[in-house]
Amino acid sequence: MDLLHSNGVLIIQHLQRDYRAYQDFLNFMSHVGDPRNIFSIYFPLWFQLNQVVGTKMIWVAVIGDWFNLIFKWILFGHRPYWWVQETMIYPNQSSPCLEQFPITCETGPGSPSGHAMGSSCVWYVMVTAALSYTVRWKDKSAVTLHRLTWSFLWSIFWIIQISVCISRVFIATHFPHQVVLGVFAGILVAEAFEHTPAIQTASLRMYIKTNLFLFIFALGFYLSLKLLDIDLLWSVPKAKKWCANPDWINIDTTPFAGLVRNLGALFGLGLGINSEMFITSCKGKNSCKISFRILCIAASLATLQLYNFVKIPTHAEYLFYILSFCKSAAMPLTVVALVPYCVHSLMRTTEKKLN
Repeated sequence: MDLLHSNGVLIIQHLQRDYRAYQDFLNFMSHVGDPRNIFSIYFPLWFQLNQVVGTKMIWVAVIGDWFNLIFKWILFGHRPYWWVQETMIYPNQSSPCLEQFPITCETGPGSPSGHAMGSSCVWYVMVTAALSYTVRWKDKSAVTLHRLTWSFLWSIFWIIQISVCISRVFIATHFPHQVVLGVFAGILVAEAFEHTPAIQTASLRMYIKTNLFLFIFALGFYLSLKLLDIDLLWSVPKAKKWCANPDWINIDTTPFAGLVRNLGALFGLGLGINSEMFITSCKGKNSCKISFRILCIAASLATLQLYNFVKIPTHAEYLFYILSFCKSAAMPLTVVALVPYCVHSLMRTTEKKLN
């Protein structure tokens, strides 16, 4: 493993030396792979275009990130920016110098990469959903077009995944093998949900049961190992110790912060889909209109950007988790129920005035 890590450090040094001109682009790609974009950008777009795909996207993102957390706790993967400071394999204290960035100092374990896993599973859902429309074409010219579309979309998929992986290695927050593991783990999770149609008809009770299971299992796993004197939060003090700038340490990157954020999103989706507002608006006559969907997409994206201005206080850890859960639940609830209902009511009022 040390040999794997040392080779990874050489790759990181090579990237930081030769790709400095592309630093802004690589930092941007790291943000593209941020799992939080799933809830604020990808989900609002897809849910209004296709509710089946949008629902699947949230399930894949939440379950994928939950597996990512469990794998991180099992694999105990180091991150490059602290591993080079603590390893004994370099002689005479001559450890390599890795440049750090504001998004480098993740506090959770490093393997597998959450950004790579989240990006691959969600883009896999989007590509397979887009191709599901073209696979129905039967005539010869349409089959040829489908093949071209298939090649184009999967090429885009791999270009994005490779770019995200390189960016995460470039900023010294992951070793190469960690991002590769994350990509293929994400694809496996997404493929599993291609054969799980039950999520489309899940009741609110089912959403609550799933949330409770995911939370109790993760907390039980953490407490069980803590009783064995194994601290699963071992990575947090390492991050605080070796991060170049203390201001770059963010509680939002801790393992439990991600868990709470995802559970909130899943609960908000279940609450929205099983609400009267969703049934009235997204199942009514306006739901088939292109104008309704475009307005919902625009209003959802605009409203969700406002959530970025809501800063959750970080001085009290438990309060942060509670407020983070509520904020995360509000986002899919806004997309699924609140915005469509407001747009539906506005369109109905306009139609009445015209008549």
